[in-house]
Amino acid sequence: MIKVKISVLGLGYIGLPTALLFAAAGHEVVGVDVDERKVSMLNEGKLPFQEPGLEELFERARNNFRATTSVEESDVFLIAVPTPLDEHTKAADLKYVKSAAEMVYPHLRRGNLVILESTVPPNTTERLLIPILEKSGLKAGIDFHVVHCPERAIPGKTIHEMIHNDRIIGGITPESAERAKELYSSFVKGNIYLTDATTAEFVKLIENTYRDVNIALVNELAQIAEEYGINIWEAINLANRHPRVNLHKPGPGVGGHCIAIDPWFVIQDSSNGKMIALARHVNDTMPNYTLRRVREMLEGVEYPTITVFGVAYKGNVDDARETPALRFIRLAENDGFKVKVYDPFVKEFEYPLLSLEEAVRDSDCIVVITDHDVFRFLDPNELGKLMRNKCVFDARNILDHEKWKEAGFKIRVLGNGKKDL
Repeated sequence: MIKVKISVLGLGYIGLPTALLFAAAGHEVVGVDVDERKVSMLNEGKLPFQEPGLEELFERARNNFRATTSVEESDVFLIAVPTPLDEHTKAADLKYVKSAAEMVYPHLRRGNLVILESTVPPNTTERLLIPILEKSGLKAGIDFHVVHCPERAIPGKTIHEMIHNDRIIGGITPESAERAKELYSSFVKGNIYLTDATTAEFVKLIENTYRDVNIALVNELAQIAEEYGINIWEAINLANRHPRVNLHKPGPGVGGHCIAIDPWFVIQDSSNGKMIALARHVNDTMPNYTLRRVREMLEGVEYPTITVFGVAYKGNVDDARETPALRFIRLAENDGFKVKVYDPFVKEFEYPLLSLEEAVRDSDCIVVITDHDVFRFLDPNELGKLMRNKCVFDARNILDHEKWKEAGFKIRVLGNGKKDL
């Protein structure tokens, strides 16, 4: 394998592990980020965030990696910048992709490879990225190569999945795709499939749209199950025994920068997509439904205080992007609840993060929003001594409900309509 110089633009949850994996494989990697504090930390040997295996990877990669705030001439330019959703238009905000492309094109040379890893709407590579890169005077597909290679990784398992998951590479020419495949083969152990750039963009989006629609279905079924006095968790477990059924889990909403965002990218330029938009609405309003159920539990309690367990968008990570907990908290406050927050993983949040003892003291109800494993092992007897009323609403179905009942707690579980809790 030929060793090359790679500039990775964007050193976030995806860009930094990708940069370090290439560096650990022997390539010379320059990490580029506009955040001077992050750049300084990395050059001092400190990581800006935690992820299993990242510290060990950093140690292996450090001899071939450095960080800077400016782009340099390189053989490969990899763009892994955020693509947030514009909440007003429900369309992708591609300003960071544009900015990265503007930073790259002055340094483009013949034979270079430009990789877009950022999740983008279909046609972004062809219609937005390439015209900016061609301001260099070079012609894409002739003088330099361009591909879209979407990431497939989940927080908590990012490095393992980057190495072992299959990858899709979409080139603007077959030669571009082959060039990128050779590069990614330096650390990817999964299969690598080649296609065109627009198809690769679409594939990434429909993977997460499938999951969003599936979750919306089970969230609706959870509400229907309660009406019928059925436990949705039992019903899903039994339905999934069918060889062609794979229902996901219900919950208090969908968060993260993928499932809650990507479906909008699919339909932003389409006159279709009614089911996709409806699924987004169902999942976005699950915090409302969760609050309604909590309110029913606390009927008759004056000036209720509730404790939110978990504001990360998923269990066992510190990532609170697009978390449904934020909507739930704001709705609860608007409804007159005093809300306290406990999350042992998240370091920064819009609301104060309290210690466990502070969060439950004088509370009337614990509301489990995030499925952190540590919540399973809490002692309900000790927590109950600190609370004013002993109630729990488990929106993730992760607690040992018998143990909490024995400690004197009133229990309700999202999607469980049976009356024997």
